[in-house]
Amino acid sequence: MWVLLATLSALCLGFYDVMKKLSVNGNNVLGVLFLNTLFGALLMLPVIILGLCHGNYGLGNTLEGHGYILLKSGIVLSSWLLGYASIKHLPLTIAGPVNASRPVLVLVGALLIFGERLNLWQWAGVLLGFWSLFFISRVGGKEGFSLKHSKWVWMAIGATSLGAVSALYDKYLLTRFEPLEVQAWYSLYQLVIMGVTVFIIMKMSGVTTPLRWRWTIPLISVFLTVADIAYFYSLSIEGSMIAVVSMIRRGSVIVSFFYGVIALHEKNIKLKLIDLTLLLIGLSFLVIGSLE
Repeated sequence: MWVLLATLSALCLGFYDVMKKLSVNGNNVLGVLFLNTLFGALLMLPVIILGLCHGNYGLGNTLEGHGYILLKSGIVLSSWLLGYASIKHLPLTIAGPVNASRPVLVLVGALLIFGERLNLWQWAGVLLGFWSLFFISRVGGKEGFSLKHSKWVWMAIGATSLGAVSALYDKYLLTRFEPLEVQAWYSLYQLVIMGVTVFIIMKMSGVTTPLRWRWTIPLISVFLTVADIAYFYSLSIEGSMIAVVSMIRRGSVIVSFFYGVIALHEKNIKLKLIDLTLLLIGLSFLVIGSLE
């Protein structure tokens, strides 16, 4: 069951990436991100209200619990700031595979922190994930987005690294709190932190790019909310493995990749398709290994 939930989360994340690309293209990144956090918080607000009124959740009454969620909100928002900036400037067929390398970092953390152990199928999938990351970095260099010269690639890597930290932290949080309360409260805190961040940046530097409303902006929050609900419940199931869940979720790159090919007509498609194929084979190995 946790594998199916992780797969649903991956599908929604793919459409989430496409909505982000359409929303930030030629638009104010901070403004789009603020609206995303606003809509996300509104979608989850009923959970907080019902929990506080009926006492269904324990998090709302503990300062320590709020501290844990506040930390998660800061980590996720930092990852988003870097991720939104990078996806605005990078082709989806590069940004997607870079983000898909997150499970490699999650794996290292899962082995060191949670003592998870992988079988032969899963190790094969992880090794293919490593090779996929190396391959896409070489392809990116052909388009002027090399590690040496592109700050946008480094921002994408930074977003991926912080995302891996968040994934590992999620596994810890879900041993203490209910999935819905974690998602609801961190969505609310993200809105507060993002509001303060936008206000400070606007005061210091002013707005250089106007914010333009697009209907894809609320869809970012819709797809992300569904993806997160499926993800949190996947992790909360006994026996679920964060390293495998994280790798399955990176299958979202399939959706964004083909959108980049079909709608945006991006370059070096054959080489990127080879990279995507390696990643898909690796994901398949992970799923097979998790069902043994």
